[in-house]
Amino acid sequence: MAKKTAEKTKPIFKRILLKVSGEGLAGAQQYGIDVDRLQDYAEEIRSVRDLGVEVAVVVGGGNIFRGVSVAAKGMERASADYMGMLATVINGLALQNALENIGLDTRVMTAIEMRAVAEAYIRRRAVRHLEKKRVVIFVAGTGNPFFTTDTAAALRAVEIGADAILKATRVDGVYDKDPLKCPDAVRFDRLCYMDVVRRQLKVMDTTATTLCQNNNIPIVVFDFLKKGNLKKLVLGKKIGTYIGGE
Repeated sequence: MAKKTAEKTKPIFKRILLKVSGEGLAGAQQYGIDVDRLQDYAEEIRSVRDLGVEVAVVVGGGNIFRGVSVAAKGMERASADYMGMLATVINGLALQNALENIGLDTRVMTAIEMRAVAEAYIRRRAVRHLEKKRVVIFVAGTGNPFFTTDTAAALRAVEIGADAILKATRVDGVYDKDPLKCPDAVRFDRLCYMDVVRRQLKVMDTTATTLCQNNNIPIVVFDFLKKGNLKKLVLGKKIGTYIGGE
């Protein structure tokens, strides 16, 4: 009986990359950072760190600045994207503070060098931080315009050898249409990478999805607002939508 209990508390992943959207950090607000939501996220991350799982996080910046939306209104796209990257730095520092307030060691690593604020991203150093059980927060996207933070998440996951990308959302998986607008939306339990591309499902952009496919990194889309979901997922419970090979 004791053996069975032990099996239930053993993580199925050794190292994960958690993708958190900027909109998620805004909470019920239209923009900015919801401190209570930030605290909830920090507690969820601690719950899996306490299991021994190595955790890296990529944060978006949409709660502060959306480069694509502004570019559509006339701003030069590269400049808008760089502004969006700086927004992710703000979110990353906020998350770092929340995590350290509850006793976790962290490092913020940025793709755009800013020595007074965060460490410059170096792959080997990032891996070493994870091995030392620090939560590593990746900010500033890939450091290049025209790429989303989803692509940054896929790239960093490949580089650090993550077992999976866990994409935190406000809904309980991937649907054939927006479940917040369409009551008849159908949820998928499992998809292959090409399903996402062919159906044009709004999970990750094509670049990110293809990068995960080429490197055989599964993506799990789940509801991060429901307390305990992240821990359940890491322990092998069927949470959200699993995206992988055929």
